[in-house]
Amino acid sequence: MLALSSPPPYLRYIGVSAVALVIDMSVFLALIAGTMAASIAAGIGYGVGIVVHWSLSSRMVFADRVAQSGMGRGKQKALFIMSAVLGLGLTMMIVGVGTRIGIDARIAKIIAIGVSFNATYFLRKFVVFA
Repeated sequence: MLALSSPPPYLRYIGVSAVALVIDMSVFLALIAGTMAASIAAGIGYGVGIVVHWSLSSRMVFADRVAQSGMGRGKQKALFIMSAVLGLGLTMMIVGVGTRIGIDARIAKIIAIGVSFNATYFLRKFVVFA
């Protein structure tokens, strides 16, 4: 019988990110529909998405590298939050600058997603869950 192997971590990260992104974008679109500033809405959406991302990625992508308890687990969470803050800053900056120069907020958000996704993946792989 053929045994199925788990997809590589980057593919699992894409899946986890897709779930978090759907939540992030849903919050973002709902907030800008209510006339909130796009950069603030992007930050709130990102924040909600990152909570989902930690929950899923620590169980489905980096489960073999997650510290089980104590200081190690706290350090990982702190580093994860720091990587999220970097992603949040990139997201808000790209959306803010994009909208100021006339790019539609949704297009700016898509650009920010690509930049933030890769930046946080590499930080998490090589720093947070190293």
